[in-house]
Amino acid sequence: MRTKWLLYMGIVSPLLFWTTTLLCGFVLEHYNHFRGLVSELGTLGTKTQHLFSAGLVLSAAVNLLFVAGMYDFAKRHNLHLLPVLLLLFYSFLAGPALVPMPLPLHGIVGMPFVLLMLAPPLALILWRKQENALKIRTAALISCLFMLLSFLIFFPDIFPAFMGLKQRLLYAGWTMWSVSLNYRALKVSHNKLLTGVVSVRSSRLYKT
Repeated sequence: MRTKWLLYMGIVSPLLFWTTTLLCGFVLEHYNHFRGLVSELGTLGTKTQHLFSAGLVLSAAVNLLFVAGMYDFAKRHNLHLLPVLLLLFYSFLAGPALVPMPLPLHGIVGMPFVLLMLAPPLALILWRKQENALKIRTAALISCLFMLLSFLIFFPDIFPAFMGLKQRLLYAGWTMWSVSLNYRALKVSHNKLLTGVVSVRSSRLYKT
Protein backbone atom coordinates (compact mmCIF):
# COMPACT_ATOMS: atom_id res chain seq x y z
CA MET A 1 0.00 0.00 0.00
CA ARG A 2 2.85 2.39 0.85
CA THR A 3 4.49 1.79 -2.55
CA LYS A 4 1.18 2.47 -4.32
CA TRP A 5 0.87 5.94 -2.82
CA LEU A 6 4.50 6.72 -3.53
CA LEU A 7 3.97 5.78 -7.18
CA TYR A 8 1.07 8.25 -7.39
CA MET A 9 3.63 10.99 -6.77
CA GLY A 10 4.70 10.44 -10.40
CA ILE A 11 1.53 12.35 -11.33
CA VAL A 12 1.60 14.86 -8.49
CA SER A 13 5.15 16.08 -9.18
CA PRO A 14 4.59 17.20 -12.82
CA LEU A 15 1.16 18.52 -11.86
CA LEU A 16 2.81 20.81 -9.31
CA PHE A 17 5.33 21.98 -11.90
CA TRP A 18 2.78 22.87 -14.58
CA THR A 19 0.34 24.40 -12.09
CA THR A 20 3.10 26.59 -10.70
CA THR A 21 4.28 27.80 -14.10
CA LEU A 22 0.77 28.47 -15.38
CA LEU A 23 -0.22 30.32 -12.21
CA CYS A 24 2.94 32.43 -12.20
CA GLY A 25 2.47 33.20 -15.88
CA PHE A 26 -1.07 34.36 -15.14
CA VAL A 27 0.11 36.63 -12.30
CA LEU A 28 2.89 38.19 -14.39
CA GLU A 29 1.44 40.60 -16.90
CA HIS A 30 2.43 40.19 -20.55
CA TYR A 31 4.25 36.89 -19.91
CA ASN A 32 4.07 34.49 -22.86
CA HIS A 33 4.71 30.78 -22.21
CA PHE A 34 5.73 30.21 -25.83
CA ARG A 35 8.34 32.97 -25.77
CA GLY A 36 9.50 33.30 -22.16
CA LEU A 37 11.83 30.87 -20.39
CA VAL A 38 10.53 29.07 -17.31
CA SER A 39 13.15 30.69 -15.08
CA GLU A 40 11.83 34.15 -15.97
CA LEU A 41 8.82 33.38 -13.79
CA GLY A 42 11.08 33.32 -10.73
CA THR A 43 13.39 36.18 -11.60
CA LEU A 44 14.83 37.96 -8.59
CA GLY A 45 12.52 40.73 -7.45
CA THR A 46 9.43 39.71 -9.44
CA LYS A 47 6.13 39.29 -7.61
CA THR A 48 6.07 35.59 -8.53
CA GLN A 49 9.58 34.81 -7.32
CA HIS A 50 8.61 33.13 -4.05
CA LEU A 51 5.56 31.35 -5.48
CA PHE A 52 7.71 29.99 -8.29
CA SER A 53 10.45 28.84 -5.89
CA ALA A 54 7.98 27.17 -3.51
CA GLY A 55 6.14 25.34 -6.31
CA LEU A 56 9.25 23.99 -7.98
CA VAL A 57 10.94 22.98 -4.73
CA LEU A 58 7.77 21.14 -3.71
CA SER A 59 7.63 19.44 -7.12
CA ALA A 60 11.28 18.38 -6.71
CA ALA A 61 10.60 17.01 -3.21
CA VAL A 62 7.53 15.05 -4.36
CA ASN A 63 9.63 13.56 -7.16
CA LEU A 64 11.91 12.05 -4.51
CA LEU A 65 8.89 10.21 -3.10
CA PHE A 66 8.08 8.93 -6.58
CA VAL A 67 11.64 7.69 -7.01
CA ALA A 68 11.35 5.85 -3.68
CA GLY A 69 8.18 4.15 -4.94
CA MET A 70 9.76 3.22 -8.27
CA TYR A 71 12.85 1.93 -6.48
CA ASP A 72 10.71 -0.41 -4.39
CA PHE A 73 8.76 -1.48 -7.48
CA ALA A 74 11.94 -2.14 -9.46
CA LYS A 75 13.46 -4.27 -6.70
CA ARG A 76 10.29 -6.34 -6.35
CA HIS A 77 10.13 -7.02 -10.08
CA ASN A 78 13.86 -7.54 -10.65
CA LEU A 79 14.30 -4.44 -12.82
CA HIS A 80 17.65 -2.74 -13.27
CA LEU A 81 17.77 0.22 -10.88
CA LEU A 82 19.74 2.68 -13.04
CA PRO A 83 16.72 4.06 -14.99
CA VAL A 84 14.99 4.64 -11.64
CA LEU A 85 17.98 6.38 -10.07
CA LEU A 86 18.24 8.69 -13.08
CA LEU A 87 14.81 10.06 -12.13
CA LEU A 88 16.53 11.70 -9.17
CA PHE A 89 18.03 14.28 -11.52
CA TYR A 90 14.65 15.94 -11.94
CA SER A 91 14.90 17.11 -8.33
CA PHE A 92 17.89 19.30 -9.26
CA LEU A 93 15.19 21.62 -10.58
CA ALA A 94 15.06 22.93 -7.02
CA GLY A 95 18.48 24.52 -7.59
CA PRO A 96 17.45 27.14 -10.17
CA ALA A 97 14.27 27.73 -8.17
CA LEU A 98 16.25 28.63 -5.05
CA VAL A 99 18.95 30.53 -6.94
CA PRO A 100 16.87 32.79 -9.22
CA MET A 101 17.84 34.68 -12.34
CA PRO A 102 20.04 36.67 -12.83
CA LEU A 103 22.30 35.32 -10.05
CA PRO A 104 25.52 33.83 -11.51
CA LEU A 105 24.92 30.34 -10.09
CA HIS A 106 21.41 30.07 -11.54
CA GLY A 107 22.52 28.31 -14.71
CA ILE A 108 24.97 26.03 -12.89
CA VAL A 109 23.03 24.54 -9.97
CA GLY A 110 20.45 22.96 -12.23
CA MET A 111 22.80 21.49 -14.84
CA PRO A 112 22.50 17.85 -13.59
CA PHE A 113 18.79 18.08 -14.41
CA VAL A 114 19.60 17.41 -18.08
CA LEU A 115 20.85 13.89 -17.21
CA LEU A 116 17.20 13.00 -16.68
CA MET A 117 17.06 12.57 -20.45
CA LEU A 118 18.99 9.31 -20.14
CA ALA A 119 16.23 7.60 -18.15
CA PRO A 120 13.83 6.62 -21.01
CA PRO A 121 16.44 5.22 -23.45
CA LEU A 122 18.22 3.29 -20.70
CA ALA A 123 14.89 1.88 -19.53
CA LEU A 124 14.29 0.60 -23.07
CA ILE A 125 17.67 -1.11 -23.05
CA LEU A 126 17.91 -2.39 -19.48
CA TRP A 127 14.24 -3.39 -19.10
CA ARG A 128 13.82 -4.98 -22.52
CA LYS A 129 13.29 -8.47 -21.04
CA GLN A 130 10.31 -7.16 -19.08
CA GLU A 131 8.86 -5.18 -22.01
CA ASN A 132 5.87 -7.53 -22.43
CA ALA A 133 4.74 -6.77 -18.89
CA LEU A 134 5.75 -3.10 -18.66
CA LYS A 135 4.67 -1.92 -22.13
CA ILE A 136 6.65 1.33 -21.87
CA ARG A 137 8.19 1.38 -25.35
CA THR A 138 5.83 3.92 -26.93
CA ALA A 139 5.94 6.28 -23.95
CA ALA A 140 9.74 6.05 -23.78
CA LEU A 141 10.17 6.80 -27.49
CA ILE A 142 7.82 9.81 -27.42
CA SER A 143 9.47 11.11 -24.24
CA CYS A 144 12.89 10.80 -25.88
CA LEU A 145 11.63 12.67 -28.94
CA PHE A 146 10.30 15.57 -26.88
CA MET A 147 13.48 15.77 -24.84
CA LEU A 148 15.69 15.72 -27.93
CA LEU A 149 13.61 18.45 -29.56
CA SER A 150 14.24 20.61 -26.51
CA PHE A 151 17.86 20.91 -27.72
CA LEU A 152 16.50 23.34 -30.30
CA ILE A 153 16.89 25.94 -27.58
CA PHE A 154 20.63 25.87 -28.34
CA PHE A 155 19.85 26.90 -31.93
CA PRO A 156 18.35 30.37 -31.54
CA ASP A 157 17.98 30.82 -35.30
CA ILE A 158 15.44 27.99 -35.42
CA PHE A 159 12.02 29.28 -34.32
CA PRO A 160 13.63 32.25 -32.54
CA ALA A 161 10.28 33.54 -31.30
CA PHE A 162 9.49 30.30 -29.43
CA MET A 163 12.34 29.84 -26.95
CA GLY A 164 9.90 29.13 -24.13
CA LEU A 165 8.12 26.44 -26.11
CA LYS A 166 11.39 24.76 -27.05
CA GLN A 167 12.49 24.67 -23.41
CA ARG A 168 9.13 23.29 -22.28
CA LEU A 169 9.50 20.29 -24.61
CA LEU A 170 12.00 18.92 -22.07
CA TYR A 171 9.46 19.22 -19.27
CA ALA A 172 6.76 17.75 -21.51
CA GLY A 173 8.95 14.72 -22.20
CA TRP A 174 9.69 14.26 -18.52
CA THR A 175 5.98 14.63 -17.68
CA MET A 176 5.00 11.91 -20.12
CA TRP A 177 7.71 9.60 -18.81
CA SER A 178 6.85 10.17 -15.15
CA VAL A 179 3.10 9.69 -15.66
CA SER A 180 3.64 6.63 -17.88
CA LEU A 181 5.89 4.97 -15.31
CA ASN A 182 3.33 5.69 -12.63
CA TYR A 183 0.51 4.17 -14.70
CA ARG A 184 2.40 1.07 -15.83
CA ALA A 185 3.91 0.34 -12.41
CA LEU A 186 0.48 0.54 -10.76
CA LYS A 187 -1.01 -1.61 -13.53
CA VAL A 188 1.65 -4.32 -13.18
CA SER A 189 1.35 -4.28 -9.37
CA HIS A 190 -2.44 -4.59 -9.62
CA ASN A 191 -2.21 -7.52 -12.04
CA LYS A 192 0.32 -9.27 -9.81
CA LEU A 193 -2.00 -8.78 -6.85
CA LEU A 194 -4.96 -10.20 -8.77
CA THR A 195 -2.88 -13.18 -9.88
CA GLY A 196 -1.88 -13.81 -6.29
CA VAL A 197 -5.48 -13.66 -5.07
CA VAL A 198 -6.65 -16.06 -7.78
CA SER A 199 -3.82 -18.48 -6.95
CA VAL A 200 -4.70 -18.46 -3.25
CA ARG A 201 -8.39 -19.06 -3.94
CA SER A 202 -7.59 -21.86 -6.40
CA SER A 203 -5.34 -23.59 -3.90
CA ARG A 204 -8.02 -23.38 -1.21
CA LEU A 205 -10.64 -24.86 -3.55
CA TYR A 206 -8.26 -27.62 -4.51
CA LYS A 207 -7.63 -28.49 -0.87
CA THR A 208 -11.34 -28.62 -0.09
